[in-house]
Amino acid sequence: MEKFESQIIEFVKVKQNCSSREIHESLLNAVSYATVKRILAKLTGENILKTVGQGKGTRYLVSPVYELLRPVDIEKYFEKEIDDREIIENFNFSIITEVFSGNSVFSDKESEKLTKFQNKFKNNISELSELEYKKELERLAIDLSWKSSQIEGNTYSLLETERLLKDKLTASGKTKEEATMLLNHKDAIDFIVENPDYLIPLSTSKIEDIHSILIKELAVDRNLRKRRIGISGTNYRPLDNGFQISEAISQMCELINQKENVFEKALLALVLISYIQPFMDGNKRTARIVSNAILIHYGCCPISFRTVDSIDYKKAMIIFYEQNNISIFKQIFISQYEFAVNTYF
Repeated sequence: MEKFESQIIEFVKVKQNCSSREIHESLLNAVSYATVKRILAKLTGENILKTVGQGKGTRYLVSPVYELLRPVDIEKYFEKEIDDREIIENFNFSIITEVFSGNSVFSDKESEKLTKFQNKFKNNISELSELEYKKELERLAIDLSWKSSQIEGNTYSLLETERLLKDKLTASGKTKEEATMLLNHKDAIDFIVENPDYLIPLSTSKIEDIHSILIKELAVDRNLRKRRIGISGTNYRPLDNGFQISEAISQMCELINQKENVFEKALLALVLISYIQPFMDGNKRTARIVSNAILIHYGCCPISFRTVDSIDYKKAMIIFYEQNNISIFKQIFISQYEFAVNTYF
């Protein structure tokens, strides 16, 4: 079925404004017309294709968010070395002002799936005492502190992290900076739990406040950067102009504040703070905390990312940097939300 989906998408990309009959004929009767109609309904529901007209006059076009949402073969993508990949090298302002602004990131099916998990979360916590709820939240906070730090190269194990955060016992053979990173993560999580309304509505200054907690006592500059930075593993070049960085983060906040879907708000914060890279360091850590702050504010389950492979997380982010494609990262978000609901509460 995926083979026919790809053929249909390619045909519509070239032909544009075509009928279901034309699409069926392009496949040379390899599948039935009824099957073509089912595939078209699926691709439309996933926002890969869009329709104009009604009934027999319905025509199909490639969605304006096709490049954002189209499936990507992650293994095939990284078969090419960094200098051999064809990428969008520079920051794309239109991804915020046009692509994300006027379109939904999640398909109807994905939204239903997330709502189902959220309903399960609400039902689960309704049966917990206040003490039990705090205990589960504490467990999630430890896991998030560990995984978020591990993604950034921290070598503490989960058990060592638990001992550090609960008993303030540092692990032998580890640096002071690693322990500080973990303790800062826990402080940031405690802050958003104790102040669930703080980041709503989202603003540049509030994001800077979260970043300040995360880089406390680390050799990292505070506030929005004014200098150029590079990102390992990719030739994507973030903005290097202070005024443009400020403009991009402001546009991102405006976009997230106007979105109605809480999961879309959280996912956009997660990818766009990382994409903008507004700070000299600590961008992805800040993104994960801000994303969780949004979920907590709206009464949703926070995400620990505990079962995400660090390399897979980075690869998904690189695909967004280089192709402005969110499909892989979106699946990480959905699967980790499901994991959090089923694991902690």
